[in-house]
Amino acid sequence: MRNPFLFFVFLQFLLNTISDTMYRTHTCGELNAANIQQTVTLCGWIQKIRHLGGMIFIDLRDRYGITQLAFNHETRPELCAQAEAMGREWVIQVTGQVIERYSKNKNIPTGDIEIDVETLKVLNKSLVPPFTIEDVSDGGDELRMKYRYLDIRRRPVKENLIFRHKLGLEIRKYLSEQGFLEIETPFLVNSTPEGARDFLVPSRMNPGEFYALPQSPQTLKQLLMISGMDRYFQIVRCFRDEDLRADRQPEFTQIDCEMSFIEQEDILQMFEGLVKDIFKKFKNIDIEPIERITWADAMKYYGSDKPDARFGMRFVELNDLLQHKDFKVFNEAELVAGIKVDGCGNYSRKQLDGLVEFVKSPQVGAGGLVYILCNADGTFKSSVDKFYDQADLKAVAERCEAKAGDLILIMSGKAMKTRKQLGTLRLEMGDRLGLRKAGEYKLLWVIDFPLLEWDEETQRFYAMHHPFTAPKPEHESMLESDPGAVNANAYDLVINGSEIGGGSIRIHDQELQKRMFKALNFTEEQAQAQFGFLMNAFQYGAPPHGGIAFGFDRLCAVLSDCDSIRDFIAFPKNNAGRDTMLPAPTPIDPKQLEELYIDIKPIPNGK
Repeated sequence: MRNPFLFFVFLQFLLNTISDTMYRTHTCGELNAANIQQTVTLCGWIQKIRHLGGMIFIDLRDRYGITQLAFNHETRPELCAQAEAMGREWVIQVTGQVIERYSKNKNIPTGDIEIDVETLKVLNKSLVPPFTIEDVSDGGDELRMKYRYLDIRRRPVKENLIFRHKLGLEIRKYLSEQGFLEIETPFLVNSTPEGARDFLVPSRMNPGEFYALPQSPQTLKQLLMISGMDRYFQIVRCFRDEDLRADRQPEFTQIDCEMSFIEQEDILQMFEGLVKDIFKKFKNIDIEPIERITWADAMKYYGSDKPDARFGMRFVELNDLLQHKDFKVFNEAELVAGIKVDGCGNYSRKQLDGLVEFVKSPQVGAGGLVYILCNADGTFKSSVDKFYDQADLKAVAERCEAKAGDLILIMSGKAMKTRKQLGTLRLEMGDRLGLRKAGEYKLLWVIDFPLLEWDEETQRFYAMHHPFTAPKPEHESMLESDPGAVNANAYDLVINGSEIGGGSIRIHDQELQKRMFKALNFTEEQAQAQFGFLMNAFQYGAPPHGGIAFGFDRLCAVLSDCDSIRDFIAFPKNNAGRDTMLPAPTPIDPKQLEELYIDIKPIPNGK
């Protein structure tokens, strides 16, 4: 267009047309004093309506924040009448001038300004929501799960999802810079009965046959290593049909990683770097080199393979000190062990009885608890005074490094069971004394897990991690002669008592994999049927490889000092594995079942 004047007129017309069709010029979280006297258009949901004299104030909310709208009865009575007819969660559009706010709100970024509303348009009405859309809601968990789309409007839930998004971006950035490729793997795979229960998907085109949803992309990422894609990662959905709890969902997300031509140390260094990067970017915390502890020591000193090491109370074994008297409970125990609790030697009888009741609860399942109070005068008072004299109790106190004013708690029984029970008591005492502090982080690498674990019921070994975990090279010779003594080339990352990630060096030799299957009581036919595709691939040059998978949902929760991963999942399931919002699962139309050649039998007891 050669005429500058006509070009200017056309450009102005275009801008006016665009402006007239735009729903908003700004979001509800970006305006401040620098925008005063500007005319703006905002859209959002009504959070609150307040009537103050001749004014009506509305808090307008969108994903980005809240902006206060002002309606003046004197200057714009018709707009005020419109505003009075509206309710919470109505969707509206307003245009007006940004003005300085008389009563400023320093708690929000837009607190210095408000909008003097000139035009108002209702985009959609809303029913009264079943709970308040506030930071602290009056809705219970189940109600908010049913109306999750409303719950996400609340700032804490919204910010959790934003945090998850940002964390995912940083993880992708870090791994990409380290040469990893993000490669998708299929969701419709074969069933692997050795792990947790699979979710099964019937195949219409192959009657009587089923896919399974992947519990993890384990074998697929090993195949990618054989393919030569030597650094792989994927932020991937996984599925396990198992009992639920705060840190478990039937579908969850893993940061799944694999590397070729590496040893265990390479994996630990690489992903320690990832963790340090995350803590620095999101918590501004410089993580020291992560301490390493063997699985055997974790069980010996904490009674858990995912110990919370933010506080002490390490176990002290007391067999030699307490099994020489006539106290039958200790004499017949495989293990007698205790913990020292600083500063609790003044516990009352009621408090001590409460601890005894706690260890006898179904949560712990112990038969009882012995205590020793370390008095200020250097004497000792215990619940077993009739069996042990002051010299015996002093010897226990010295072993536990207890001082005057401390409390010693002792449990006994089968070794592994007692360690787990004492570990639960240790965590309970940590909670009661405020030692598990939010904002404090203790990271551990737990290494040298047993390769196999014995199951008394089936009288056979099972893989502690999975059948592709390599034994320690120095233990390979014991795979047939003493399989229970073989340690795995495996490692877990633990943060504050939560297992955040786990992995291993994989078996890449076909013959060693066959020996592993044999130790797991697989017949050659069973091994071929379930994992023949991987065994066959080993014949074409499998490189040494290993990897790790982090629980993405758990990592989000731990970094945010939250107990439940549900807070970081947009549409989670409840503790019964149900989605009460959709709802799901539900019965299926018989016609669909006929197409899949599935005959549903009546469910027992009408359940």
